[in-house]
Amino acid sequence: MVRFKKTVDWSLYVITDAQVIGGRSLTAVVESALRGGATVLQYREKKKSTRAMVDEAMALAALCRTYHVPLLINDRIDVALAVDADGVHLGQDDMPLRLARRLLGPHRLIGLTVHHREEIEKAQQDGADYISLAPVFATPTKPDHQTPMGVDGLRRLMTWVRCPAVAIGGINAHNIRDVLQTGVNGVCVVSAILGQDDPERAARTLRALIASTPAS
Repeated sequence: MVRFKKTVDWSLYVITDAQVIGGRSLTAVVESALRGGATVLQYREKKKSTRAMVDEAMALAALCRTYHVPLLINDRIDVALAVDADGVHLGQDDMPLRLARRLLGPHRLIGLTVHHREEIEKAQQDGADYISLAPVFATPTKPDHQTPMGVDGLRRLMTWVRCPAVAIGGINAHNIRDVLQTGVNGVCVVSAILGQDDPERAARTLRALIASTPAS
């Protein structure tokens, strides 16, 4: 698989969620989002067996190769290696980043969710390829999240960022331009695309808003 290390377009980062997708086909919904312009895909699954995860991730890897979009696996380094994904995304309670790097090698992407200055600085010291600043707004897809920082809080955190950064948490067509004007490299979305009846159209709408937002 082609490695994207230095050439990632972080602007529209889509994360899967089985509850948001509902009874629809995961691959069909994801392909619709990719057709609409999603630039990064993260496969996030917390409840299925390892075998089921590998099967789903393998199908998503094939789609991502077709659309030339990097595939990241949430938390599960074993699944990422099994399907030759482009990297992983880690939370603060997951495997330490430096150990993940040792297992994945220098060429795969590793991202880390961060919430405040200290976590940002440690992630950068440990060699994160990108960070996810969370949460900007409240979101039902992760009800146990920390207190939302809002756009002003996001802008303050960006003063400490020296690597690619994406924002996550309750981002949609109504607030995406305000989020982008803080200087982030992109936005992470779940329900704003995958929860819509027409994910392709939803992705195209967000892509248009991204393209029309002036650089900060």
